[in-house]
Amino acid sequence: MRFQLLGPLTLAEGRETVVLKPSKPTSLLAALLLHPGTVVPTGHLLRVLWDESPPTTARAALQSCVLRLRRLFGTYGAGGDLIEAVPGGYRMNADADTLDLVRFRALVRGADGTGDVEGELYRLKEALTLWQGPLLANVPSALLHRDEVPGLTEERLRALERACDIELALGLCRQVLVDLWETARRHPGRERFSEQLIEALYRTGRQSEALAEYRSVKERLKEELGIDPGPGLQRLELAILRGDGLGPPAVDRATPLPGATTTRLAPPGTRELGSGAAPHSVPKALTAGPPAPARRTDRAGADGLAPARTSPGTVSPTSPGPADEITAFAPRTPADGPAEPPAPAVPGRTRPRLPGADGAPGGAPTSAVRPVAPAPPAFLSADRPPAPAVPCFAGRSRERAALGDRLASGAQGVLVIVSGAPGIGKTALALQTAHDVQGAFPGGVFTPAMTRPDGSAREPAEIRTELPPPGTGGGRSLIVLDDVTGADQVRPLLPATADSAVVITSRRGLAGLVATHGGSVHRLDVLAPEESQAVLAAALGPERVAAEPAAARELAEVCGHFPLGLRIAAARLLIRPGLRIGDCAAWLAEDPTARLSLADDPRLSVPHVFGDALRRLEPHRQDVFRQLGELEGLLVTPRALGDPARAEEALERLADAGLLEEGPPGPYRIHALLKIYARRQARDAPEAHRRTARARH
Repeated sequence: MRFQLLGPLTLAEGRETVVLKPSKPTSLLAALLLHPGTVVPTGHLLRVLWDESPPTTARAALQSCVLRLRRLFGTYGAGGDLIEAVPGGYRMNADADTLDLVRFRALVRGADGTGDVEGELYRLKEALTLWQGPLLANVPSALLHRDEVPGLTEERLRALERACDIELALGLCRQVLVDLWETARRHPGRERFSEQLIEALYRTGRQSEALAEYRSVKERLKEELGIDPGPGLQRLELAILRGDGLGPPAVDRATPLPGATTTRLAPPGTRELGSGAAPHSVPKALTAGPPAPARRTDRAGADGLAPARTSPGTVSPTSPGPADEITAFAPRTPADGPAEPPAPAVPGRTRPRLPGADGAPGGAPTSAVRPVAPAPPAFLSADRPPAPAVPCFAGRSRERAALGDRLASGAQGVLVIVSGAPGIGKTALALQTAHDVQGAFPGGVFTPAMTRPDGSAREPAEIRTELPPPGTGGGRSLIVLDDVTGADQVRPLLPATADSAVVITSRRGLAGLVATHGGSVHRLDVLAPEESQAVLAAALGPERVAAEPAAARELAEVCGHFPLGLRIAAARLLIRPGLRIGDCAAWLAEDPTARLSLADDPRLSVPHVFGDALRRLEPHRQDVFRQLGELEGLLVTPRALGDPARAEEALERLADAGLLEEGPPGPYRIHALLKIYARRQARDAPEAHRRTARARH
């Protein structure tokens, strides 16, 4: 069970999420989680629940609240010992895997000690995505809102301020504007955000807007506080008026980030807690914002605590997953002609997703999604844009030809499944092949999103509204169902696609679907060395790769010949034209599964995509995957994990999830990059967690 404190207080078990109704048990749980692993004195808890006027039966009522929480935890399979009764109070233990506040502080602490601004930005961005809305919005305790919320808000704002400083220093001025517009207005008392906003506007050539923003801040400070702007803002105004260059921004490391220390409660018997440089050009796909979560709906429960299961929000079907947006950008030459404008959006129809992680993002959501009014189905539109080619696609010639031949055969009810490990290039292959064969499908190409931005699966009934019903005319259609989470998600859709060809991409093997519906299966492996070189050449240009052929081969090895890793590495090299391929490969080789990421968006990363696949598994199977990191070599047998019968079942599930390859009668095999990730997971897991995992097996 996981607890989400940075927003409305929420419990999560697997993919099920409950939002607690405002009540005294909710306030009690929040008070304990705000100080994980710490004995929270009974006196403090009484004040949390009743402020300074507890009733004479307050202690008995407190015990009743504890029992109700334990009963709630039991309904989700958690033990009643999550809340410990200890002399003088109560205690809840939590770690980074079970409480977002602990993870936020750990990420911020890690960011402060990286010594690398890009690594620092990566961790800060990941930490900030854990905040999901108004803090403790469903917790009715006046004391917590008065004494705890301001401190937590300060931790977030200091982390955000540091992240914005780093983005300015890296030249990501257009990207940082997205955060600063809202933040500067929501927190007008923090001049630094206004200063960052004005600086970003000026660095992007918007001098008049920068001056207007400064004058607005100056007038507000004068009217509300009777003071002038601080020295930093005044120097910035002078530079703008003179048209001076600002020089490269610097990242101030003098001020420590929040999260390095935790507040301890007072022991029983005392009063506890009471009293003008040109901006860099950044490709749009590398600056995608964080995903929005499903919209929550609260319903009252029978016991007064009212856990309300989240109802999926309605999201725009044109919103691609950020892990799928990543693509390598090759320089445009004059012979290419001007860039084509984007195709007009078709109501109700999804935009084909670009290649990369070919998995849905899992990261933590940051804000609620507003419902989108239903639009006419795409199949009623006479103006269907063509399926675009995947930028810089290379390799997979054999699979691409086989897939294209099967789809263009003219047979009715063609079903093709493309499966494989996360980041192996399933989405790219499916979309490129759809582009190749679209001439054989006069009814058009349809690519409905199978997952929401938070990584959860969409319901078949919701997806069906975006598909052309049988017999509507216009000829055969091609339907690409990308990132299918299981056979049950697809089966209800297949009768509606009888006169269409269907391509399914999934990390899962979907053996049950093949058994009941037939079809052909293409299980993708990592790229061959020559294919990896072709991907790098398509992204970076053949001249740059030819200048360092040995280094390019080394870079492909470091990336494990995973298309996702290669495209991330290529993107880093593209925005750093002076960086040698060999230097990039050497730097990545020190910690590939951590460094194969982009600072612009932490979700565009190998660890995020691998982690999303791992989080879709049950906890005990996640433990088995971590154990693989402690074994020697890339071949795995059930006997190496202890109990052969139990281990074989777990390994089968890992293979079905795309985290292992092959299997009986021979040994299982793990990709080298996944093995490095498993080793890192095993190393980072707490010792107690590792002991529990070994005991299970």
